Amino acid sequence: MAVRSIRIYPDPILKQIAEPVGALDDTVVAVIQDLVDTMVDAGHSVGVAAPQIGILRRVIVVDVSKSKLGRDNHHGLLEMVNPEIIEKSGSRLMREGCMSVPDYTGNVLRAEHIVVEFTNRLGQLRVIESSGFEAVAIQHELDHLDGLLFLDRVSSLKTDLYRRKQ
Repeated sequence: MAVRSIRIYPDPILKQIAEPVGALDDTVVAVIQDLVDTMVDAGHSVGVAAPQIGILRRVIVVDVSKSKLGRDNHHGLLEMVNPEIIEKSGSRLMREGCMSVPDYTGNVLRAEHIVVEFTNRLGQLRVIESSGFEAVAIQHELDHLDGLLFLDRVSSLKTDLYRRKQ
């Protein structure tokens, strides 16, 4: 389909709540493909949410398989429509970055283990268990659907936010 431009904070769409997807039609499948194409084109991205490309729908893609942090523990490419965490446990502090906040990274506390339910591109309801870096990436992308950025989860902007090296 197409590589789409990433919305950059403080773009107001990034702070809005995405609408649930009703019918899984060709429009939604096109959004999924645009998210995949955009993530792959970035070269370093492990996930993208529809609001980041200007679409307020509850759709995300995640693939940590090519990241050194996720290559040993992952489900491959996850295309998630209306994803919802139904269980979570543990906690882990991890440095996160975001294509919508390109100049900064920050320490964020997330659940270590999650169970997430979603519909895939084929319209199948799936439930998966995820842990480690993949679980963190899924939670990061889910936040985008609720108008949250990792900046909203950094405990201290003074001590836990870092400027990226240029």
